[in-house]
Order: sequence, then C-alpha cells, then structure tokens
Amino acid sequence: MAAALPFLTPVREAFRALDETIREQLHSDVALVRTIADYLIAAGGKRLRPAVHLLAAGACGYEGQDRVTLAAVIEFIHSATLLHDDVVDESDLRRGRRTANAVFGNAASVLVGDFLYSRSFELMVSVGRMRVMEILAKTTNAIAEGEVLQLMNCGNPEVTWDDYFRVIDYKTAKLFEASAQLGAVVADAPPAVESALATYGRHLGIAFQIADDVLDYTADEAQLGKHLGDDLAEGKPTYPLLYVLEQGNDAQKRLVREVIETGARERLDAVVAAVEACGAIAASYDAARCHAETAKKALTALPSSPCRESLLQLADFAVERTF
Repeated sequence: MAAALPFLTPVREAFRALDETIREQLHSDVALVRTIADYLIAAGGKRLRPAVHLLAAGACGYEGQDRVTLAAVIEFIHSATLLHDDVVDESDLRRGRRTANAVFGNAASVLVGDFLYSRSFELMVSVGRMRVMEILAKTTNAIAEGEVLQLMNCGNPEVTWDDYFRVIDYKTAKLFEASAQLGAVVADAPPAVESALATYGRHLGIAFQIADDVLDYTADEAQLGKHLGDDLAEGKPTYPLLYVLEQGNDAQKRLVREVIETGARERLDAVVAAVEACGAIAASYDAARCHAETAKKALTALPSSPCRESLLQLADFAVERTF
C-alpha cells in the first residue's frame, strides 16, 4: 500500500531496500515466529513512520544505509505495538484481515511482539550511535506508558482534554517524532534542524491520531480495514466524543457518557448522529489541520528539496486520508 502513495516518489528505491531489510531481519529459526512475521508482512500497511524517517533523512541530504536500517527499526517497533494493542483491545480485524491474535492466539502474538522489540534493538545497536539508542529507548518507554494511560481511560467519561492529548502524544506522536528526528541524527544535521524535525513529527502524529479518531465514525469499513466503532466498543474517549461532552446538548452528552461507560457498539448510529449534529466531526478535522499546519511550519528550517516537499504533502495526507 505504501508504494502507491505519491509523496514517496523521492524515496522509492529506499523503500525497496526497506522491504528487503524487513524480510531479512524477520528471519528466525523458530517456525511460529517466521509464520506470524510473514503474516504481518503480507498484511501490508501504510508504513508512514518509516516514510517520515526516510524523507526526513533525504531532506537533510543523507542517503546512506543507516536510514534504511532505522526505517526497519521504526516499522518493527510499530508492528510490535500493533500486536500488543490487538491483544489488549481484543481486536479481530486489522488492515482488512484477521488480526494475528485472532489467527494464532494471544500468547503467540504477545511473544512475537516481544521478538520484534528485541530485534529492533539489535538493529539500532548495529547503527552504532548512542543518540539513536537514547531517542528510541525513550520513545518505546513513552509508547508503553501511553498504552497504560489509554487502558486507564477506557470507560471513563470524566477524561479531560489534557488526559486525551497525553495519551496520543505518548502512544502515537512519540514514534512519529522519533522517526523524523532520527532523519536529522543519521545525517549529522545541526541541533536546530533536529529540533525542527522532531516538532514536525510530533504534530504530524497528533494530526494523524485525531483524524484516525474521526475515521472510527465516518470511514468506509472495507477501505478502513477494520470495524467501524472499534474505539466506541472499547470505551475510548476520543476527540469527537470529548467534543460532544463539551459542546453537545443534554441528550447528546448523556448518550456519549453512557456509551463510553458501556462500550455499546450497537448504539454507533446514534453516536454518529450526535457527533455530526453538534459539529464534532468538523471540529476534529479543524484540530487535526491545525496540528498539520504546525508540522509544516517547522519544515521552514530545512532547505527546499523533493523530500521536504513530500513531508509537506504527507502532513496534508495525514488529515485528509480515508483509510
């Protein structure tokens, strides 16, 4: 799927090298590890986080092998989080296919997720840069904290905006931030450029997650590749729901509080009607676009180039995508 995205044109060859690296590094003498790893590869995905890294490195003028190695590390970390997420959320569909835990069981999925984490750290050590290790160690720790925070927030209609943004900052934005920042690190770019790319990645990740929240209520299920209302069924207080709790009428607020507490997917149509009626969809997209614009402004620290232009396009895609 990623190969078809037009903004990846400047790093098309690097993406081919990334695919080869992923296949090589997912090899294991343990048959079940190979089977589940092959299943994950076959599922595809947008691979936006590795794309951010490759484009950021390219925008800094670096085209060496380390960018491909780190792109694989980033994809392994992301894939590991998906394996663990699907177990925690009891999901059975992702990217239009049955989840690994639905096919192979929860125990195998968790353990292969651990394998992906450990393999990612093997790879990042091979790059031989302490700064890389520092950034990714902090990132994986933040992701784990974000997962726990999200679990604590599920079923709680008292979640605040600060609570919500802390979760998406840790759970989603941190890996986007690291992906962009590491593009500057491998290129030995100045600290100002590293900081600018970190800002780009963080706000790109926030925009991506807010848009993702909206897709749970508005997307075409076949195109999205997962069930609509999954967030609702898990009692997650996402951006549209928090907006209704703040701006909706009494009936709309009461409905949303009840579905957050009970995870009542069967009331999806009523919730969709409520979020649309009180302007929550439009407000969510406005917020996502605001973060995308902040991300784009950060790129003024970089010289004009095809990779920089692609990073600008990627920020727009994060908001406007339908899958």
